Amino acid sequence: MPQAVVLTKAGDQFGAQVREVADDELRANTPECNVTVNVEYSTVNYKDALALTNRSPVVRKWPMVAGIDAAGTVLDSADPRFAAGDRVVLNGWGAGEQHWGGLTQRARFKADWLVQLPAGISTRQAMAIGTAGYTAMLCCLALRDDGIGPESGDILVTGATGGVGSLAIAILAGWGFRVTASTGKATEAEYLRALGATSIIDRAELAAPGKPLQKERWAAVVDSVGSHTLANACAQTRYGGSVAACGLAQGMDFPATVAPFILRGVRLLGIDSVMCPSPRRRLAWERLAGDLSRAKLDTITTEIGLAKSIAIAADLLAGRLRGRVVVDVNS
Repeated sequence: MPQAVVLTKAGDQFGAQVREVADDELRANTPECNVTVNVEYSTVNYKDALALTNRSPVVRKWPMVAGIDAAGTVLDSADPRFAAGDRVVLNGWGAGEQHWGGLTQRARFKADWLVQLPAGISTRQAMAIGTAGYTAMLCCLALRDDGIGPESGDILVTGATGGVGSLAIAILAGWGFRVTASTGKATEAEYLRALGATSIIDRAELAAPGKPLQKERWAAVVDSVGSHTLANACAQTRYGGSVAACGLAQGMDFPATVAPFILRGVRLLGIDSVMCPSPRRRLAWERLAGDLSRAKLDTITTEIGLAKSIAIAADLLAGRLRGRVVVDVNS
């Protein structure tokens, strides 16, 4: 029988284990789903790590198969948009939170949640990209749509050694931007420069409370950190610049003022990857297929087997990892 990472909770007792899941159990817990997928690869994202360690109320029903990402091949489909043998990717839509997710060898999803993998991307590469890379591309596309180009000036990427940050640097550098990476890991400077960062700053410059308006430094920002880091990034953004915000690694709060927005015309762009409409998802994946360096993607990626996905969550939350964690669910 297929194996999966199953999360359980009874009162205060939380459990996370890899165990077999029979098809009858899978179907009973996914009655709204109409496409069965043989999963080949999944990932461990920041949100997955929170769920796997029970550090935050990410999971909304129990038991839950963890994993907000999955890539694999359609086994059967009741929806005409997909047929057996199609290669598909899932990101978000409440998988691993409200619906059984992708850290499993077999999954059932709604057809509306799936995207056909573009030619040229393997299922392993799709999960090396994962929600982090797909979100990074959404951020980068939002900046381009807002009129930001390489000629606009330097772009700041916060949380630079994380999944979103690493992939945002690779994408933006590939598009010809000068990228400044913010990180608390001075030892990762070589890694960040290999991805395309032209300069590196210590995250401490942004992490503490700062003035409402500061010296103008950035034409644009990709922020996955939130809290004081996002507030300071906005305060340092140049007149007419844009800030794409997609994460909360430092915190969900936003201790800022309206000064950057009403005195410098700074635009704050909220990026949601979970419920993003399908046409935008397809565009993001098409651009990832064409624009992302496969060599840089390999540099970002660490691969593990399904059994190690639970233990690695604590390392991710503690900041002991860089880039992306790919899970070979059949290993």
